[in-house]
Amino acid sequence: MNLSLDEIAKAVGGTLSGAGSVRVRGYSIDSRTLNAGDLFFAVRGPRFDGHEFVGQALQKGAAGVVVGQEVREGPAIRVESTTVALQVLARDVRRKWGMPIIGVTGSAGKTTTKEMIAAVLGKQFTVLRSVGNLNNEFGLPLCLLRAEPYHNIGVLEMGMSAKGEIRKLASIAEPNEGVITNVNPVHLEFFKSVDEIAEAKAELLEGLCEPKVAYLNNDDSRVRAMARKFNGRIVTYGIKSVASFKVRQMQDLGIDGAAFTVHHGRRDVNFVLPMPGPHNVANALAAISVGVTHDVPWEKIAQALAEMKPDKMRGQVVKFREGFVVVDDSYNSNPRALTEMIRFIGRLQGFQRKIVVAGEMLELGTESAEMHRACGREAARAGLALIIGVQGAAREIVEGAAAAGVDRSRLVFVQNSVQAGDLLARTVKKGDVVLLKGSRGVKLDQAMNTLRASFSSLEP
Repeated sequence: MNLSLDEIAKAVGGTLSGAGSVRVRGYSIDSRTLNAGDLFFAVRGPRFDGHEFVGQALQKGAAGVVVGQEVREGPAIRVESTTVALQVLARDVRRKWGMPIIGVTGSAGKTTTKEMIAAVLGKQFTVLRSVGNLNNEFGLPLCLLRAEPYHNIGVLEMGMSAKGEIRKLASIAEPNEGVITNVNPVHLEFFKSVDEIAEAKAELLEGLCEPKVAYLNNDDSRVRAMARKFNGRIVTYGIKSVASFKVRQMQDLGIDGAAFTVHHGRRDVNFVLPMPGPHNVANALAAISVGVTHDVPWEKIAQALAEMKPDKMRGQVVKFREGFVVVDDSYNSNPRALTEMIRFIGRLQGFQRKIVVAGEMLELGTESAEMHRACGREAARAGLALIIGVQGAAREIVEGAAAAGVDRSRLVFVQNSVQAGDLLARTVKKGDVVLLKGSRGVKLDQAMNTLRASFSSLEP
């Protein structure tokens, strides 16, 4: 939306000093990545204050700045809260734009599901979508402010770590449709129970605008239960359960992904998804549900999914010239997701040794130790050659595996990801498959960087 500083000041209820006719090309909260012509919002965060970078933003050619205090440079729009101003402007732009928006949330798979939905809809529409995982009180407004008149549908990811956060995001984006992938024990440090997490995720459905459509994963009992309180259209999908979009049969293709058949109405359609793990089939099923509901032809949906590739650190399969393979799923982790990936690695055929590098799972609250030990017991059942726990509570993964009968010679605990990378570089050999998975704070990508530096990956 090509808005002037004067129009923006009126939208956010701010006081403008400087030329109001200046038109803004983009929006930024980070002076490091700001482009000439952007409007810079000097937001205050827990570790920074954007007002310290107003001068730098203007030196880089910012069209103006939005500030919460008096500044000498300009043009400037003075407001009470720069964060609120960012959100109010985003909602104003969303209303001017006026196209349908699909919100996506869940404990796991949000970003991948969002990307799949955007790819499917992209076969028929010009899609406004969240960039990466910009899904919070800052990222979501910035995504909305990228709306252009030629976009005719939006797909926005919505994340949360506390009650009320998704309600806030929905009040800004005013989505018409909502996808809820699952409810898992994540952020339990901030919630009393998994049921409370489900209530927080359901805020998306409560915030939908007409015409209201909810896409619900029927395999998840807590997500399924959300249908009872929803008064709009419900579209269900599932692999194990009865649903409107139901997987009839699935063939595991190992690290090459999966082939599966979806039944809907009287139709059965075959798909090939080149992304490993059964959880990605569930994510794809959500995208299929959205695509069909928006009249995207089945063959175009199949084409879009066949073209999908895992994003970096989200199940990315990296093959090395030295004859081993790494499944880099190091972006994030929770007990259910780790369990699923351990089972996936355990089922893989054609590898001489299977190694799991499991980082600490953060924000699990008082049940953290037992949840880590349960993952260790799952790793014991998978018949792994080596289990490496990385950082803090990941020691309990090792202890859980030991208690389940795994020989100590196949168990290692290290303090950080640098040590994990060094250990892998000394240990890995031809015929191995390695899973890297841990919470983002563990920084398991450092272990991956060590492997890339020590060996030759076959990526283009």
